[in-house]
Amino acid sequence: MRIYTDESRNQLAGVICNQCKKELSVEKGIIKEGCFSGNIQFGFFSGKDGKKHSFDLCEECYDKMIKGFAIPVEEEDVTELL
Repeated sequence: MRIYTDESRNQLAGVICNQCKKELSVEKGIIKEGCFSGNIQFGFFSGKDGKKHSFDLCEECYDKMIKGFAIPVEEEDVTELL
């Protein structure tokens, strides 16, 4: 869950893991630790037509989620970090 300084969503003030409620470290609008952000907009032929879901997970909750996957996530090394 993202918290912004004002309604215009100009600057990120905080991030809370939707699973465990951990407050992630945010400094000057920048998340300072691992965070997975999920966003999906459901279209036709789903049980959630016209709905949009957004959530954030801390790295620990992300690891727990992917551990249960029947097919492991694809993983590759990158040299430039965002």
